Amino acid sequence: MVECAYNRGEIDRPFLLRHLNGNRSGKARDVISKVERGADSLLETLARVLFREAGITTETQVCIDGIGRVDFLLEGFLIVEIDGLAFHLDSRQFKKDRRRDNTAVRHGLPVLRFFYDDVVYAPESVLAQVREVLARGSLRWPQPNQPSFRRDRA
Repeated sequence: MVECAYNRGEIDRPFLLRHLNGNRSGKARDVISKVERGADSLLETLARVLFREAGITTETQVCIDGIGRVDFLLEGFLIVEIDGLAFHLDSRQFKKDRRRDNTAVRHGLPVLRFFYDDVVYAPESVLAQVREVLARGSLRWPQPNQPSFRRDRA
């Protein structure tokens, strides 16, 4: 909720930190330290925190030529998308997502997709799958037509 309000410009870090200066505010200050712009949903925020706390280099909302904006680019080569059922299971969006995945793989960028239940109820499984692909390394994924990346920062 804090990140949502921050992204909408309703609050800022200095305001929050001014109200969290006591000895009992350590956990709240820790939450504030993880707030940033870029997530489109609470689910993406949870995934970003999960990946970063696992020590994975995590970029959010990266635009890749020929593919478009992706939720996450991990370690510079693994695309991770976090899908909400209401939007991503619409027939037109579902087809668009699969075509984007195919384009990414053709460019040598593996794609993993996760749902709400994965991120919220099975985060260790999400991390295990991510680590499995990352362990293969970017060299395993041929990159003859490497697209260019644009790091969007809202």
